Amino acid sequence: MWAKERHQRILSMLATNQQVSANDLAGMLSVSRETVRRDLLDLEEAGQVNRVHGGAVLPEPCTEEPFRQRMSARIRAKKDIARKAASLIRPGQTIMVDAGTTTAIFGQELAKLTGVSVITNSLDIATTLQGAGKDVLLLGGRLATDVPATVGELTLSEIRRFRADLCFSAPVAVHPTKGAFFYDLQEAEIAMAMFAQSRESIILADHKKLGETSRVQSWEMGAIGALVTDRGARQEQIEAFRHAGAKLIL
Repeated sequence: MWAKERHQRILSMLATNQQVSANDLAGMLSVSRETVRRDLLDLEEAGQVNRVHGGAVLPEPCTEEPFRQRMSARIRAKKDIARKAASLIRPGQTIMVDAGTTTAIFGQELAKLTGVSVITNSLDIATTLQGAGKDVLLLGGRLATDVPATVGELTLSEIRRFRADLCFSAPVAVHPTKGAFFYDLQEAEIAMAMFAQSRESIILADHKKLGETSRVQSWEMGAIGALVTDRGARQEQIEAFRHAGAKLIL
C-alpha cells in the first residue's frame, strides 16, 4: 500500500472516531509501528493531524495567539524573569534554551554574559547572540510554522549529542501538582529532550501561567530544578508551589 493511500485511510478513520491509536493503525494497515509513526509525522507536518502519546487526534482550532503577538504581552514581567534567570548562570557553563517569547527576551540577557556556551533551537536567540559575538550553537531541523525555531526528529537527534549544565524552558503553563505544559507537541518534545540532556532544569513562567494547564504535559513538578516567575504572582499561587516542594525564585 502506498503512503498516500495509507494517509487517506488514517484520515478517514480519524473522521469517524476523532482519535486513533498507533497499534490499531498498524493492524488495520498491515504495516509496522515505525511506518505508522512516519505516516503520522507526515500528516502532522501537513497540519492534518496532531500526534499524541500512542496515536493521533484531529487538529483542534488553534487557541494560542501568534508568536509575535505574544512577544509584546507582559513584556515587563518577562524582562524581570529574564534578568533573574541570567543571574543563575556561572562562567564556563553550557546551557540549553528552547524557543518561546520569554526565552527570546532571555536571549537578550544572555548576550550580556561572558564565558557561557548556548545551545538553542530558537532563531531569535541565535541571532541575538551571534550579533553580540557570543558562543552559540543553533540546532538544525525543520522550521516551525509560527515560532521562529527548528523542530522535528533532526532537532531532537542533535540535542541528544550534547550535555549541558542547565536547561532553560518557557512552557505555556505550570501547575503546582500537575507540572509543566505546552500547547504544541513538538515544542514539548524539544523541551523534554533538552531537559534529559541537562544537569538541572529551570522554568521561566510569568504569573499568568501559574496554576494553569494546557494540552501536552511535560515534566512533573518534582523534576523541575527551579521556577523563576515575576512578583505579579499572587500569594496563594506562591504558597501552592512552595507547598508542592518547588524551588520558587521571584
